[in-house]
Amino acid sequence: MKQILCFGDSNTWGLIPGEHKRYAWGERWTSILQQKLESADVRVIEDGLCGRTTVFDDALRPYRNGSKELPLSLEVNDKIDIAVVMIGTNDCKTYNKANASVIAKGAETLVRQIQNYDKNTKILLVSPIVLGEEVWREEYDPEFDKNSVEVSKGLKKTFKSVADKRGIAFLAASDFAVPSEVDMEHMSAESHRNLAEAIYHKVSALLAEDVLSA
Repeated sequence: MKQILCFGDSNTWGLIPGEHKRYAWGERWTSILQQKLESADVRVIEDGLCGRTTVFDDALRPYRNGSKELPLSLEVNDKIDIAVVMIGTNDCKTYNKANASVIAKGAETLVRQIQNYDKNTKILLVSPIVLGEEVWREEYDPEFDKNSVEVSKGLKKTFKSVADKRGIAFLAASDFAVPSEVDMEHMSAESHRNLAEAIYHKVSALLAEDVLSA
């Protein structure tokens, strides 16, 4: 059986916009991906955590630094055939003081950790969705500001550069999904479906490479 690790933040966990609840199985993109791969003898491992960053610590919320958690996930779930990494939204928060290039370097750290753990693991790096224009307002998430929105818009380009540099697959979630108007930050059920479809095609291509090389 092939194993696909989906490592990310609240949009991988499946947070429902405006609520502290999770989309049900069959609604969040990771579970939709599992359903689409049902006949392919593939297990999708959901490892999403709300507030997770690439490499930044959160003084108020422990265990959010992805670079500290990913090595554990790789070892716990050994062996991973494909790792889908979609992260970076929380890095845009004001207290991290990070621009798009710095956040991409954080993502590259995660990619490097995967490649160092097992050079045979294929990686799909996914740049996150763009934040809503007014996400920084008090009624949404004031941990962001107006500049955070602009930073999030730059992640597609900088993440693509990382993928090209490291020789891995790339997908921009912002090409297929948008933040809900409810909270300007998390995906609607429709966006989960659209993103699942896009990732499914990318993952299927990576799985086909294994079949051709066998």
